[in-house]
Amino acid sequence: MGQLDNRTALVTGASSGIGLAIARRFAAEGASVHLTGRRKAELDAAVAQVGPRGHAVQGDTSDLGDLDRLFTEITHRSGRLDILVANAGVGDYGPLGAITEEEFERTVSINFKGTVFTVQKALPLLKDGASVILLSSSSALRATPGLSVYAATKAAIRSLARTWAAELADRGIRVNALTPGPVETPGLNGLLAAFPPGDRPTAAHPAPPTPLGRIGRPDEIASAALYLAGDNSTFTTGAELFVDGGATQL
Repeated sequence: MGQLDNRTALVTGASSGIGLAIARRFAAEGASVHLTGRRKAELDAAVAQVGPRGHAVQGDTSDLGDLDRLFTEITHRSGRLDILVANAGVGDYGPLGAITEEEFERTVSINFKGTVFTVQKALPLLKDGASVILLSSSSALRATPGLSVYAATKAAIRSLARTWAAELADRGIRVNALTPGPVETPGLNGLLAAFPPGDRPTAAHPAPPTPLGRIGRPDEIASAALYLAGDNSTFTTGAELFVDGGATQL
């Protein structure tokens, strides 16, 4: 018996890193999992890791047409959603004075707009009592020079979790924010590579990187997502769960 037997989940941004780890964990616990991602080759490889309970739908969550196609496919395949994990996100390095319009629009469109319309378009499929998990970031609480736009979008996601938890409470739908700290993922590695060597964020490369002395693993974030998705958190909504090795708390 798995913790998510007979449930249907959607995980956005599931081609790699945290999203893939969550999709794998949900499938291992018995859920049928829809995975989205922008890059087909990576998404196909991710579904192969998830196994027969995984279903790929290529698309960009900032593109409303792609979202319509995604939810049409979920409707035809499953007819419902019990769990939604809005994980798709990007981060660009851009100190004030060097932020470009292109980078701003990319970050805001995927992280903020994509989250808003993913959840909105999922509403007709979300069962009463469903769990919605929004991925924030410890960057929203820590001042990292060069990440102001990214951090602002992640702070906005925390705010969305509160408001939507209140709006959806009458349906028993729980909405929570899951806030990782530095985690070993391709996304983090790519972001760090964009920083000038002397300006790389201390959130990822101090000594030690967190009070626990290391950065996190994607499977550790997936374990927290499983808690929020399943029956062990049925009295938890509007909350923010930090999984950051104590980086924002100590």
